[in-house]
Amino acid sequence: MQAGRGPARVEHVHGEAAVPPPVHRYSVRGQVLGALRDALAAGELVPGRVYSAPALGASFGVSATPVREAMQRLAAEGAVEVVPNRGFRIVERGPRELAELAEVRALMEAPVVLRLARTVPACRWGTLRPLAEATVAAAATGDRSAYTESDRAFHRALLGFARNDQLVALADDLHRRCPGPLPGTAPGRPANLRADAAQHTALLDALTDRDLTAVRALVAEHYRSPADA
Repeated sequence: MQAGRGPARVEHVHGEAAVPPPVHRYSVRGQVLGALRDALAAGELVPGRVYSAPALGASFGVSATPVREAMQRLAAEGAVEVVPNRGFRIVERGPRELAELAEVRALMEAPVVLRLARTVPACRWGTLRPLAEATVAAAATGDRSAYTESDRAFHRALLGFARNDQLVALADDLHRRCPGPLPGTAPGRPANLRADAAQHTALLDALTDRDLTAVRALVAEHYRSPADA
């Protein structure tokens, strides 16, 4: 399977859930990491289940080493947990944890977007249009993995206008842990993906028009915590 594309359906092999077909040898660790992220985003790797590096490696057609390296990276990002002598458990986030992550994202990103609405020249927002349209295209297909990556790309570029690399990195890490749409909106359902994507294009329209009232309303909705729903 190529990195960046939706994974095939997970099959059970010898009591473990296998992952998509073998990857090519070019940039093996990067491809394995990308494929695992796709599988996580699509729900192909089951929260709470333990996966061993050798079994995953066999499914990818690679050794266990690049799988372990990729899984260690995911562990650092909080997506998996190391289980000594067994492998890696996919992190299962409960409603409270998801709500807390959503709240932190809102506290971090929303004020920045509101500040940018007042300071960034209207003509510059057009550069984000292709990224917003990519989220719309991914949402239209219901491809959760493609949507997650395009959504992250849009938010990275949006926050990039703040010219603060630490902010972008921290927000991106939170986004990995709590991908949009935010919890409480039945993520993965095409209708909710489409609604989330539509907010991107509507926000760009409001930013371009310098309509601060509309920006405030859209930001409040886009970063709404499930506790507020």
